Amino acid sequence: MNARYLPYILILPVTLFLCVFFLYPFVLVAQQAFTTGSGFTFDNFREITSHWKFPISLTNTLLLAAAVVPVQLALALLMATMVSRMGKGRDLVLYIWTIPLGISDLAAELIWLAIFEQSGFLNTMMSGLGVIDKPVNFLSYEHPGVVFLAIALAEIWRATAIMLVILVAGIGLIPKEYYEAADVFGASKWKQFTRITLPMLRPSLQTALVLRVILAFEIFAVVAALGGTLFPVLMGETYTYQFDLLNSGAAAAMVLVILAISIGFTLIILRILRVPKGASI
Repeated sequence: MNARYLPYILILPVTLFLCVFFLYPFVLVAQQAFTTGSGFTFDNFREITSHWKFPISLTNTLLLAAAVVPVQLALALLMATMVSRMGKGRDLVLYIWTIPLGISDLAAELIWLAIFEQSGFLNTMMSGLGVIDKPVNFLSYEHPGVVFLAIALAEIWRATAIMLVILVAGIGLIPKEYYEAADVFGASKWKQFTRITLPMLRPSLQTALVLRVILAFEIFAVVAALGGTLFPVLMGETYTYQFDLLNSGAAAAMVLVILAISIGFTLIILRILRVPKGASI
């Protein structure tokens, strides 16, 4: 076998998988979004953007991503730095911190629902401390701020580990000699973090942020469990169009809108955190 064909043969299974399970479904979705019985049209996009819930769901999705992703990034950086400096017990701590990754989205949100609902842990604790006289329905239209906070906290708890794993792997690739040289020259831990860790962690930050931002725009289960119809988001409206209204064309159009937003933010992240040519980490 000619050696120059070996790389193409090795990537062939992955290429076929992507074509069958991603590219072909994408083409079908795009066809549904841009066609009706009369042929090519933008009617599906006009229908979803003219609906009164669209600006609300778009705003809620963007606000939630803006509130959750920076906090997750800061926590993941802090936790990854702590883990990388640990000796004994490092693997155990990392395992405990990544437990939420092994829990399904809906199961994780039901845990938080058990905290915030009327008969949940929060009401029980506040009642026991004498703060309230009777249970409070926190997840109602009367407390939109609490609904937003509950969703944000649940998402931070559930998905921070995704970024943590990527950043821990990235820190592990940074040569220890850089830190040893910094110690010799008297650099503080903060300077080592800002001058060594962050610059050399840029490729991992790229990957973590892109993945997390895309998943933030696709949030659904946590909102369905804690917010329901009180906190509409784009993916929730997609579900409504597809399964409640049985309008697959509008649902496909909403999917493409989410895809366009994700691509836009991905390009922004790649631009801001672009890796210099020749960087190997």
